[in-house]
Amino acid sequence: MIIITGASRGIGKYLLEHYIEKDTEVIGFYRNTLPVDHLSNYYRVNIVDESEIETFIYNHNKRLRNVILINAAGLNCGGFTHKANTADWKRTFEVNTDGTFYMIKHLLPIMRTQNFGRIINISSVVPQIGALGNVAYAASKSALWGLTKVVANENASKGITANCLNLGYFNIGMISTIPKGILDDIIKAIPLKRLGNPINIVNAINFLIESDYVTGTSIDINGGRY
Repeated sequence: MIIITGASRGIGKYLLEHYIEKDTEVIGFYRNTLPVDHLSNYYRVNIVDESEIETFIYNHNKRLRNVILINAAGLNCGGFTHKANTADWKRTFEVNTDGTFYMIKHLLPIMRTQNFGRIINISSVVPQIGALGNVAYAASKSALWGLTKVVANENASKGITANCLNLGYFNIGMISTIPKGILDDIIKAIPLKRLGNPINIVNAINFLIESDYVTGTSIDINGGRY
């Protein structure tokens, strides 16, 4: 079973719909953005509330077999560091880092019992390049690298892998909020001179699902942008 957080929009939604088309057992979590299609595949779970995750696992325990967890939920509250809103900083970490940790924490016991698990955390090129005005997003996404390393080491003997995908700029999701002038500059800085097609994300996920000897690492999918 594939579980995707942040699945009612952007990359998470794309992934959910792709795996539905492939007749894969997949469910998606959402919180605020109400899904309009594939409603039977969605569950409203606030990933920053551990009790809601625990309730979902308790209610669906029998379905949770060979779990592949894709942590795609993400929040970006822009702002230069000296002008950053502290509440926005905390909220960004709640979703991007805390929520990812809670999902992993509460699904690991099932994975460890079954001696199988795939954990794929969606990180970003933003902390790699130090993109201006993204201090909270960059800090919260880079935190996933360390989290992933530890989870991978702690669970390697149980058939569980944990990896990150560091995504560049794709023609989906948050990119729609970037003004055209800034977007043009972003594309110019990408060696391949174009936004990414999200099928590249699917290809990497499928590789990690099938690869039992790849763990504790990151795959950069960014068109060469560093």
